[in-house]
Amino acid sequence: MEVQAQLKFTRLSPRKVKLVIDLVRGKTLAEAERQLNNLSKGSAKPVIKLIKSAAANGKSNLKLEPSDWWVKTIQVNQGPVLKRWQPKAMGRATPLRRPTSHIKVVLSDVAPKSASKK
Repeated sequence: MEVQAQLKFTRLSPRKVKLVIDLVRGKTLAEAERQLNNLSKGSAKPVIKLIKSAAANGKSNLKLEPSDWWVKTIQVNQGPVLKRWQPKAMGRATPLRRPTSHIKVVLSDVAPKSASKK
């Protein structure tokens, strides 16, 4: 079985979120939570909240126990960019780009296949 959760329009740069989600892809749920709790990145907090939300979706909707789940896929896509202006000296203005992200996680209870088939 697979369960999923999405986080849309979060005010984080996709480039910074990608650094965090690459650390937890393919890990078990407990390992991913442990890794994110000890990470000092700002984007780790929304990602761990999203993973816990996906686990809660599976527990409440599908009546599954999240003991042996693992992160099957986790991806981040770019959302719309908020365009703002910053006033500068002598009446000038410089543009500010505030990026947003869409994050999607899929948890699975089926163990991944081993990489080596020797």
